[in-house]
Parts: sequence; C-alpha cells; structure tokens
Amino acid sequence: MTQLLKVQNFTVSSDGFSAGDGQSLERPFGHADPGALMRWAFGTASFPARTAPGGSRGLDDHLVRDFGHGIGAEIMGRNKFGPQRGPWTDEEWRGWWGDEPPFHTPVFVLTHHPRPSFTLSDTTFHFLDGTPAEVLTRAREAAQGLDVRLGGGASVVRQFLDADLVDTLHVAVHPGIELGSGSRLWHSPDELLDRFHRDVVPSPSGVVHHLFWRR
Repeated sequence: MTQLLKVQNFTVSSDGFSAGDGQSLERPFGHADPGALMRWAFGTASFPARTAPGGSRGLDDHLVRDFGHGIGAEIMGRNKFGPQRGPWTDEEWRGWWGDEPPFHTPVFVLTHHPRPSFTLSDTTFHFLDGTPAEVLTRAREAAQGLDVRLGGGASVVRQFLDADLVDTLHVAVHPGIELGSGSRLWHSPDELLDRFHRDVVPSPSGVVHHLFWRR
C-alpha cells in the first residue's frame, strides 16, 4: 500500500503567504492575523478546539474533519514548532500547543540544530537535520503504513515540492487577505500544474479551496 505525503488545510493569503514577517512568542504568525486567515476552519462544526455548539457544515467541515484520518506521522519546519532561531537557547520550549498537542502521531521537526526527542501526551517530537527525502523515510517508518502529513510552514512545503515528494495538496486561499511579505508558498497556484491535477472549489466561508493530486 502506497504511503502518501499530504498537505492538508494549508491556508494562504491572496498573494500566497501562509504567515507574515516578525514571528515571535506572542505572534506565531508574525504580522498576519491567524484568526482572520483560519476563520474558515475555526468556524466549522468539526474544529477540534471548538467549545461552543454549532459550527458550519459542508466542504469546509469535511476538510477539517478529515485532517487526522489515516495520518501516522507529521513533518514540520522549525518555525512551525517555535520562534527560536539558530542554536537552541531554551530546550524547555515544547511548542505552541501545551501539554496535549493536536497531532497524536510522531512529529519530525526539520532543523539544522537537532536536540533530544521528547513526548507530550501521545505525541513524540523528533528533531532532524536531513534532506526532505531522508526525513520522509524516517516519517514513513514511524507512520507504520499510514500516510504522512506535511504540516508546513511554507518554506518546508516548497522544499518537499521542489524535491517532487508531495502526493496531494490542499490549499485554502483567502482572497480577502493580502500580506505583502512573510513566508510564501507561491506567486500563483498555476505554478504546480505541470505536476498536479487541480480542482478549484469556492466555499461559502469566502476561501477558495485548491485541491491538487499528482498527474
């Protein structure tokens, strides 16, 4: 059975940025407003952190609900894990998510500065300095036959796209937000059409879902 490498629910501005400049502990998305960028997902009935009843149904909800289905490991960049740059100055930092991260799988963090693995709840974080292909091999072994999710940020997704390792890609484009700078996935989604089929589906929430799969 083929193990897919999947990008899921990855959201970008109208000009292709998934986060802004100036990331810090207080502002994980830099000058971007994650509440505005991710409102389409936060408003669904199936969003994991929802505490109030209700929420939208339809395609947005289906995509949010499918986020963890069949996923056995996650790959992310260091800047998705936290705001530190360079050699680790604080190994007590355990990520943005508190004591119960939302991944529920092994997570492989790409970094030029490896550090010891640690476990929070049912999620173990590993820190690897390797090529995309090497890290994907490790993640597939840990996934035990299930698929691997490529979580971002944008520079990491681009690295795996450039290495021709991504099998499916779901990007929600927010046409009402323009960031101007930051971490950019693309200048245009048409850049991927040499390698992927694509369906484009507008949502009542205002975002436009771009669904790519390998040719």
